Amino acid sequence: MIHLSMGKNHCSQFYQSSEVMSFSFYHNYSKHNVCYLRSLSMLHRNKNIALVGNPNSGKSSLFNLLTGLNQKIGNFPGVTVDKKTGKSVLSKNTTVNVIDLPGTYSLYPKSDDEIVTFDVLFDDEELLKIDVVVVVVDASNLKRNLLFCSQIIDIKKPVIVVLSMMDIAKKKGTQIDINGLSRALGFPVLAVNPRNNKGMTEFKKQLENTVNAKFQATQRDFIDNYALAPEAINAVKSVKEVTSDYAAIHFAAVYEKLNIISAEEKIKLKTELAKASFNKTKIQAEETLLRYGAIKKLMQHCVVEIYPLQKQLASEKIDRVLLHPVYGNFILLGVLFLLFQSIFWFAQFPMEWIDAGFGQLIETLKSILPQHFISDLFVNGILAGINGIVIFIPQIMILFGVISLLEDSGYMSRISFLTDRLMRKVGLNGKSVMPLISAVACAVPAIMAARTIENKKEKLITILITPFMSCSARLPVYTILISLVVPNTYLGGLISLHGLVLFGMYLLGFFMALFASFVLNLFIKVKEQSIFLMELPVYRMPRWKNTLMTMLQKARVFVFDAGKIILIISIILWGLSSYGPSNNHSIIAPTSLENSFAGIAGKKIEPLIKPIGFDWKIGIALITSFAAREVFVGTMATLYSVDGDDSNTLREKMEAAVNAQGEKVYTLPTGLSLLIFYAFAMQCMSTLAIVKRETNSWVYPLLQFVVMGLIAYISSFAIYHLFS
Repeated sequence: MIHLSMGKNHCSQFYQSSEVMSFSFYHNYSKHNVCYLRSLSMLHRNKNIALVGNPNSGKSSLFNLLTGLNQKIGNFPGVTVDKKTGKSVLSKNTTVNVIDLPGTYSLYPKSDDEIVTFDVLFDDEELLKIDVVVVVVDASNLKRNLLFCSQIIDIKKPVIVVLSMMDIAKKKGTQIDINGLSRALGFPVLAVNPRNNKGMTEFKKQLENTVNAKFQATQRDFIDNYALAPEAINAVKSVKEVTSDYAAIHFAAVYEKLNIISAEEKIKLKTELAKASFNKTKIQAEETLLRYGAIKKLMQHCVVEIYPLQKQLASEKIDRVLLHPVYGNFILLGVLFLLFQSIFWFAQFPMEWIDAGFGQLIETLKSILPQHFISDLFVNGILAGINGIVIFIPQIMILFGVISLLEDSGYMSRISFLTDRLMRKVGLNGKSVMPLISAVACAVPAIMAARTIENKKEKLITILITPFMSCSARLPVYTILISLVVPNTYLGGLISLHGLVLFGMYLLGFFMALFASFVLNLFIKVKEQSIFLMELPVYRMPRWKNTLMTMLQKARVFVFDAGKIILIISIILWGLSSYGPSNNHSIIAPTSLENSFAGIAGKKIEPLIKPIGFDWKIGIALITSFAAREVFVGTMATLYSVDGDDSNTLREKMEAAVNAQGEKVYTLPTGLSLLIFYAFAMQCMSTLAIVKRETNSWVYPLLQFVVMGLIAYISSFAIYHLFS
């Protein structure tokens, strides 16, 4: 056991004998791309605060507590790594911009999100430069977290160290002399628990003092960086102005990849570093050893640790069950099954109320408004489109709410470990699971998340197969079709048949993704070592406030992002459905929907889709939903409203729909065929665009579009004729 020392100078004396080290990282930031951040209203020149830390250190929780709902999500300049920014009001006189940087274990870049951390921290643009760096340190894994913390210190920016997970550290028997640790590091160190708001008042006060320069940063190095590579440091300083010796070593290691260095400067650096005989690999190895040596001395004076074997955390006991190679997988299937059952259990009644309410509103307006094209546009175009948006808000909120609970509890990370063995059989590893799980929400950020995969082949395959996962945009289509063709019965009085079929659709997408990965793995020949390493967070009680915030945010995104597309297309579709050509080539109001522009277009493609059980109205919906899958519902709402159906709700209108022969349109074969088509077809322009951006080629998105379309058509054909 290491004894705790409370001596005033004890924790700082070790610095005097500490030696040096530094490392490199890749830098891929273009100065020409800073216009994106400049366009954000939050960056008028409030002070910029960067939150950094290891993955699962509590950084995002601190960010949510600082910013609340005042957040924006976008991409970092020049890359598509997810960026969360927000405003935080520290006092009536101080408002700051907070940037939540991707979690990383060190400044050594192994993925694009790790590159981003360095890009932001070293940017010297006045509007974009970071004024204070808040390093979130997991107190229960202090030694490992201090490595990254020490690297940040040597950047020579004002730093505040936040100790999270103090409750977990105490359970493990770890005691930390916070004041002594602060003296040793030369920066403020505070214990904060974002989950219960503990320590936030003191943290905000310290942050305000640091921002307003009431606290001056230390100028000493954590290790003696200059002694590590003096010739290389001097060479860099002779060509480029840098903030510290440590920064100079980084520039020496990766200057060829930096856009902030001109071509002329790169030539000079190449010459000077050749004279200095700079070996970046050797420097990196030496730095790591020196930093861990200094950290060991620090912890000897400031930390009391009980050996881990003396106390087992409850999380470890739970993992014996949940991560078991056999029944752990059955538990996972049970959790996912409950997820999709809950969508029907809890969303059924509010959806029925919303649908009935809109139906009644539309019928009332039809009876009181005068017969005019403006009235028709408002009722059958705008209101019908809004109905197709609002009705699915309960399901969207429930889906993201349950996902948030799983993530907040710590179980989501376990899914990667459980599925790693399965993923390796198809040419991937457990790291690909998280993007696939994220795709249940939306394929666009899921494909961006694939950037954390270091292996190029696995990253490419993950990007290509992710659209097979059933995203939230498919959810409105699935639910309306399932409710039409699947009996609303309960197995054993508890299990909803609707929920069971929905669960099956999501499993179908997952296994199709695995099959596609297996096939792609045979054709893509890239030999590169695949390593799967992930830290498991401890199990925690989910925060209901955080879950509610997530549900509200996702509902807002759905309404204002997807909703805008649905509404615009609904209005355009109303126009195309309400008017058509005359014999003298003028535009008139046709006597029937079939004679409208939309009807004519639908009739043109009907021969192509009739073999898979679709009529011309479904054909119109297929065309419009290539913009976004959820547009299908809005399209049907508009078409049946324009067609003069007297039914109140969309479901009733679709249920009553008949073809020219008087037969029901939405039979079991047609419904299943349509479900399969939407499960496999690439109907999302945003996804195609992001695949092009991630792969830097149009070949892959075009390949996705064609191949997934063929798979969808062939599968729908087989299902339709099998059940006919």
